[in-house]
Amino acid sequence: MDTLADKIDRRDPLAADSLCEEALTRFVREPDAMALAVVDSGLPVGVVGRDAFMARMEAPDGGQRPVRDFMDGAPVVAAADTPAAAFVQRLLREHPQALLSGFIVTDSAGRYLGVGTAVCLMAREGRRRASPRDTALIDRITAEVREPVLTALSVTDQLRRMRLPDGAGAYLDTITEAGGDVLALLETASDLQKAATGGLEINPQARRLQDLMDEVEARWRLRAEAAGVTMLVSYDGDPECVALLDSPRLMQVFDALIGHALAKARDGVIEASLQTRDLDGAVRISGRVRDNGALYTSDYLARLFAGAGATGEGERMADRLGLALAAHILKALGGSVTAEPNVGAGATITFETTLDRGGVAKAEKPELSQAARSAHILVVDDNATNRMVVEALCEMFDCSTESVADGVEAVEAARAGRFDVILMDIKMPRMDGVAATREIRKLKGEAGKAPIIALTANADPDDVREYLEAGMQAVVEKPIKPERLMEALDMALGGAPAGRDSAAA
Repeated sequence: MDTLADKIDRRDPLAADSLCEEALTRFVREPDAMALAVVDSGLPVGVVGRDAFMARMEAPDGGQRPVRDFMDGAPVVAAADTPAAAFVQRLLREHPQALLSGFIVTDSAGRYLGVGTAVCLMAREGRRRASPRDTALIDRITAEVREPVLTALSVTDQLRRMRLPDGAGAYLDTITEAGGDVLALLETASDLQKAATGGLEINPQARRLQDLMDEVEARWRLRAEAAGVTMLVSYDGDPECVALLDSPRLMQVFDALIGHALAKARDGVIEASLQTRDLDGAVRISGRVRDNGALYTSDYLARLFAGAGATGEGERMADRLGLALAAHILKALGGSVTAEPNVGAGATITFETTLDRGGVAKAEKPELSQAARSAHILVVDDNATNRMVVEALCEMFDCSTESVADGVEAVEAARAGRFDVILMDIKMPRMDGVAATREIRKLKGEAGKAPIIALTANADPDDVREYLEAGMQAVVEKPIKPERLMEALDMALGGAPAGRDSAAA
């Protein structure tokens, strides 16, 4: 039976009298540290989460303040012999935020032993063969931790639309970047678990390959410029070539390879390219990412796709997990990847696979219809911040709204039959969104026929199937993208058939 002693990060803690500049130095020097414990005479007194701390360090003179000012002074503490699975289940019920901000593990005498986060737990799970039960647990951890991060990002997006003091944009950028990094790392770890059990989904759709490389350039050009790196992106093939590919998965491959190169190429050049070759009814693609920023040993390149266990000094765990996932994705696509040192500095990473030819690439999605713009919408969510965000989005579409805080209130409000659409959160006290939807569908007349759209961070295929079977018309994943909500409103009010495409993109 796995215990927390097998899962934790046995990292040196901070002393209780430390200044924030010491914690900042540690986070910079140890890029894989997601949290640091604070101890007094060996006993834990607090924990400092990387992302929240780094965001607050933007404040003037923040480094000279005591670390106690920025730590969580009431951390979750558990004994080292606690069964890991039971501990995670308890945190999900009682303290889900601790999976993100960090928890502390102690020895039998209550003295500090190590620190952990959800990412730490998932990374260590990834070092052994995962079972379906492991994967389900990791999926739940990911969903629970994502929720507060998604809420923060949604609020940040709304703040950008307001008039703010000069310099506030930099703080919002920091929060957005930190939140995005956490989400990306959680998703990567979750995908690695699925890959370990053969559950990594590949959903090919028709896509123009030239457009894919345009997306790569748009995604990385500014980040490369900010790092002082020249980014060159090219496409060699028929500009109108359309293939059946899973664009998000292939973007994960390019993201991992370019992210690794960017971490190594200081004041250098990164070249990302895609070359295509016609086969009989198929397309052979060859992707390449080349950098000239470091001297790589053959041993380092041989372990490049081995995952977090191969992380070297000064390397981020997120980068190595991303590379491991890229290798799994290419294997699932029937392809391969190789890394070779350049003559001189840098390395060239090349991947190849064969894709079926596609028909016509997806057309652009329509704008919100006039009918949807005049809708009166019921917003159901137990989180006041989430309600505010959804109401603001509806206002953007010229829709009017009313709000309630749980499923019981939603059923009562729906009885009046005055709503064109109901936007329903899933996880709520008293009555969840699925149960509320079933109760609304029992109402007589028009009240029981109002389209219901799920708003949730849990949108995997099994979840979506449950929502649709309960009587919902569509699913929009959090953080809510305006264009996705627009799409779902049009579908619900236009009477389009529900299906997997109703799930969040």
